[in-house]
Amino acid sequence: MATPTNLPAAQTTGNVLTAAYVNDLRGAFRVLQVVTGTANSQVGPIGGSYADAGLSATITPSSTTSKILVAAQINYYNDSTGKSTWNLVRGSTQINESNPLGGDVANIDGSIFLTKFDSPATTSATTYKVQGKCGSGGTYFRASASATCTIFLLEISA
Repeated sequence: MATPTNLPAAQTTGNVLTAAYVNDLRGAFRVLQVVTGTANSQVGPIGGSYADAGLSATITPSSTTSKILVAAQINYYNDSTGKSTWNLVRGSTQINESNPLGGDVANIDGSIFLTKFDSPATTSATTYKVQGKCGSGGTYFRASASATCTIFLLEISA
């Protein structure tokens, strides 16, 4: 199977496209597995420090060279005037943090989409989760049943 470091040389006009060349290309950058997690209940108050938002998923990579594309759709409600921040976490390690959202107005419904192309370098079960905080320490809720939050984990061959 091809990897980014041993892909075949580029084809040029007049060369025959062989089965071996096509097979080498087929192995690189494939989606090997997809795992999702959803949450649709309110979580709060979250307050001024990062707290788990109740949204997580666990994946077991098939190779230590695999990459994990992490994508989280977060629907939220902020009933304070403080800015909120969202965080993607692998295990206990922060891997992506949003810019502060909101501001001087309370009672804001919002949505944010966070992504990260991660290299966990393991074949052990790995949990990714979402955390949130409100800068002013105000009350902070994640979405209700009518606005489900989702986290997607895609293992990509390297």
